[in-house]
Amino acid sequence: MSTVEEIERVIEQLPPKDFEKLSAWMALRSRVPGRNAEQGPVVFRDHRAFLNSYAPEDEGLYDAKGG
Repeated sequence: MSTVEEIERVIEQLPPKDFEKLSAWMALRSRVPGRNAEQGPVVFRDHRAFLNSYAPEDEGLYDAKGG
């Protein structure tokens, strides 16, 4: 079982009052200064830096076989 699944199970067992507190906390955590709702949800993992640094001559460099 993954950590996410474990967390889901615990959340499902929370009393309604605690679930409301958790929901409010998550809503506050997901807000980023200067960001509005139209921009969509906050992304916690952003791999653009890796993808932007990838060059054609890097082909095969990251293969499991070592290129």
